[in-house]
Amino acid sequence: MRFLLRFFSLLFLVGAVMTGIIDAIQSVASATAVIMPFGAAIFSVNPDILAAAETYAITHLPPFVWNGIAEWLLLQPAFAVFLCLSLLFWVMAFKREPMAGRFAA
Repeated sequence: MRFLLRFFSLLFLVGAVMTGIIDAIQSVASATAVIMPFGAAIFSVNPDILAAAETYAITHLPPFVWNGIAEWLLLQPAFAVFLCLSLLFWVMAFKREPMAGRFAA
């Protein structure tokens, strides 16, 4: 299980770096700061996934989940959302070292 969490953390980290590089290239090309929102990044990968997520959230979850949380999340910078997701999965996979130390009997 820890392997999968670390793998997802790595994937989200790669996504954050890629969107950051794309934002940097677009910013240099247009001479203004360009930051891609998370919703636009998801829409560019698969346009149908946002409609499916909205349908699922409206039918199975309370209304504030889509109206408040999801819409706010879709407007945030993509690199920041991917970085937060990467950190979240890494923290879930983290295993503490024993208190006695590495070489304790």
